[in-house]
Amino acid sequence: MTRSASFFVLSLALAACTSLRTTPLTPSPDASPALDETGAGKIKHVVYIVQENRSFDNLFQGYPGADTVSRGKDSKGRTIVLQPVSLTTVYDIDHSAEAMFAACNGTGKLRGTHCRMNGFNHELYYGGPRNPQYVYVPHKESRPYFDMAHEWVVADRMFQSHLDESFVSHQYIIAAQAKSSVNLPTGNWGCDGGYGDYVATVTANRKLGRKQPPCYDYQTLGDELDAAKLTWRFYTSKYSAPSSNAGSFWSGYQAVKHIRYGPDWIADVITPQTRFITDVRAGKLSNFTWITPVCFNSDHPNCGGGFGPSWVTALVNAVGESKFWDSTVVFVQWDDWGGLYDHVPPPFQDYDGLGFRVPLLVISPYAKQNYVSHVQYETASVLRFAEDLFGLGRLANADRRANSPAADCFDFSQNPREFVPIRAPKSTEFFLRQRNDNRAPDTQ
Repeated sequence: MTRSASFFVLSLALAACTSLRTTPLTPSPDASPALDETGAGKIKHVVYIVQENRSFDNLFQGYPGADTVSRGKDSKGRTIVLQPVSLTTVYDIDHSAEAMFAACNGTGKLRGTHCRMNGFNHELYYGGPRNPQYVYVPHKESRPYFDMAHEWVVADRMFQSHLDESFVSHQYIIAAQAKSSVNLPTGNWGCDGGYGDYVATVTANRKLGRKQPPCYDYQTLGDELDAAKLTWRFYTSKYSAPSSNAGSFWSGYQAVKHIRYGPDWIADVITPQTRFITDVRAGKLSNFTWITPVCFNSDHPNCGGGFGPSWVTALVNAVGESKFWDSTVVFVQWDDWGGLYDHVPPPFQDYDGLGFRVPLLVISPYAKQNYVSHVQYETASVLRFAEDLFGLGRLANADRRANSPAADCFDFSQNPREFVPIRAPKSTEFFLRQRNDNRAPDTQ
């Protein structure tokens, strides 16, 4: 959550750099992996759990075999020891595009390139401890995530496909693009915002460009799945939008016009997200599923609650204890860095990416056990995995360039491993009884 509109005056300079794409891009034949390398014939269901606002150094600090540090530098050359701060502590750090450029403190001609990763002290913040950017989650709280990593795979070279925060993050998880958008819309985060709802863009030279409505009409993974006669669901919740009486949904699909006002919105965008658990128990699971959290369960520093590890555990256990386990992969990703320190510089891929490092868990009966993947991934890597698995085309530059986790994180030659339930402080029934938080996990 940021107060980007208060931090920066958005310029009305140049037009956005990418044109609206209405048809999916098709990979060249020589770029297509062999079917036995994609999981085809074994994986029939992909579950994509999207949490909020944690860097890798923050959430997996000290994880064995992973590239983490216990201290970082600031722009004055001082060494700051990362301090443990609970998931229940409420504070807020700017993580707009401008904050990314400041934290990166790069040396290239373009802002946010050749990052020195020592400018996090320049990110504005509200509340929390001293130096709230330089913290990590206490291991007693992150233990369920550590346990998942030990049982399956954690990737320590997973980067955001984009530069900034959650609005754009949630476009990339469904479409691998955001029409050059950066930062947060002024209104409802989508097509319902109406007149006066705008979002900034970023130009080819990484300056803030013209504003545009946060309502797009490009193709998404959902469209590709529909065309292939495959099923999808997006489990989410409704929250109160402060700028409108209409309310809003924690789903990127509300910013895709033909879905927000089409039949998929009724059929495939499901509330509340706890229905995922009851649907799986009832023997229903789509070919591809997204799940977003309520604020208390999101891991976002501004939300408090601290229920994120238990929430993700409930979702993973629901799949693992179901008939779908042998044919499913679960990806757990944190959508952006949330302003929290990380020491690994993001590779420069394009004017709008890559962003900072975030955690990725890969959970499946075919996933390697207790394995740290050091291969470079990005947000669009999950879409790339699904596209290769189901024989779908490419949507944008991000999923075309992204590495799929299939090659390094899985062993599809092995027999499916038995599921090992994860333990967490809160039970599944706690979430089935939980009331809707009614706050967006990452907007203000």
